[in-house]
Amino acid sequence: MTEWHKTEWRRFPRVQMPDYTDLKELRHVEQKLGNYPPLVFAGEARQLKAKLAAASRGEAFLLQGGDCAESFEQFGADGIRDTFKVMLQMAMVLTYGAKVPVVKLGRMAGQFAKPRSAATEAINGQELPSYRGDIINELAFTKKARVPDPHKMLQAYTQSAATLNLLRAFSTGGYADMQQVHSWTLGFTESDRATQYRQMAARISDALDFMAATGLAAEDNHEMRTVDFYVSHEALLLEYEEALTRIDSTSGKWLAGSGHFIWIGDRTRQPDGAHVEFCSGVQNPVGLKCGPTMTADDLRKLIAKLNPENEAGRLTLIVRFGAGAVGDHLPRLLKAVKQEGANVLWCCDAMHGNTIKSSTGYKTRPFESVLREVREFFSIHKAEGTIPGGVHFEMTGQDVTECTGGIWAVSDENLSDRYHTACDPRLNASQSLELAFLVADELVNTRNIHNKTAVAR
Repeated sequence: MTEWHKTEWRRFPRVQMPDYTDLKELRHVEQKLGNYPPLVFAGEARQLKAKLAAASRGEAFLLQGGDCAESFEQFGADGIRDTFKVMLQMAMVLTYGAKVPVVKLGRMAGQFAKPRSAATEAINGQELPSYRGDIINELAFTKKARVPDPHKMLQAYTQSAATLNLLRAFSTGGYADMQQVHSWTLGFTESDRATQYRQMAARISDALDFMAATGLAAEDNHEMRTVDFYVSHEALLLEYEEALTRIDSTSGKWLAGSGHFIWIGDRTRQPDGAHVEFCSGVQNPVGLKCGPTMTADDLRKLIAKLNPENEAGRLTLIVRFGAGAVGDHLPRLLKAVKQEGANVLWCCDAMHGNTIKSSTGYKTRPFESVLREVREFFSIHKAEGTIPGGVHFEMTGQDVTECTGGIWAVSDENLSDRYHTACDPRLNASQSLELAFLVADELVNTRNIHNKTAVAR
């Protein structure tokens, strides 16, 4: 077998990628990025892979969340802090429900490129190339703004490095202290609208009080004050990915240095395509989005291509069907994986299949539809005797009004109040935490079922 090289993808068909007009400048940017330090390191990717392997066995649970698409204009420390904060709160609630560690994986520090359903868009009779994320072009509807600019890759790298630096500081500097994280959650349950979540919050308080009484929650206890936090993004812009890919001196394998975890989108998962080829050669854990059009045959081919050694933790299948449609598609994919004896982690993306246009013209996602898809995901795994290993949400720690519903009952009429996303609607902080409580209930039920099954055996 010919040894794989990070440029191999260039020989394969490419989709959802820009056509740069100035190839000389593109090569200049690629060379410059190629001399920059990688954003993540191989040891971190291996640690994450081990934790995802545990999640695939039901010994951990994956929480993946963050922005639909990161923005240059909205970049700032407060936004990073707020999303990190909510993910910590969600993780604590999910840990209580699952009774296993929660793997915290942000859609951050690299989630800049976006696939689009059409190459162009038209407004008032003018047709221009679609906006593909700040790493490629600009949101403003002008001819100049929509021209792909390779220099944006350098800005994306700089912002990603700054984001990672702050996340690492938050993770290890005391901000992630468990008592403090739970105090934020208690603030959420004090609202009259959140009374249904107080009982679980009180039980978490009791558990933390017990730990404090035994000395486990002392200020000098490293495990109680720090977390492992990883970052992920869709590996869509392959020129950027290639430029940051390095040989790991420990293993001699290629590492995508742009993020700990990269995924292949539902629009770019062609078994003989450039994106699958690139992701097949790096040692990072890889995600694969699986939508309604994923066939069992294609899934088998993709599993063989992306995880030929059948390594646990290597491949996460992120399913996204839409509320009411999970039962039409997930069982056949579960069956295909069972027949192959493949080691995969099953994760539910309850966002992308539930996008609708509101009565006021805004693109939105109803909270109830998101919750319904999660519940269907758990229900089908229960029926099939398989492990629901994680959830994947587009969310933010900011008080936006982009998704309808939740305890604060965001309506179609409220969407215009604080609709800030450049692409798809995100859950706000309150909706994200509420969803964590509801998913925790599902995890409690799943755990009880497994316990009863174990006793019966």
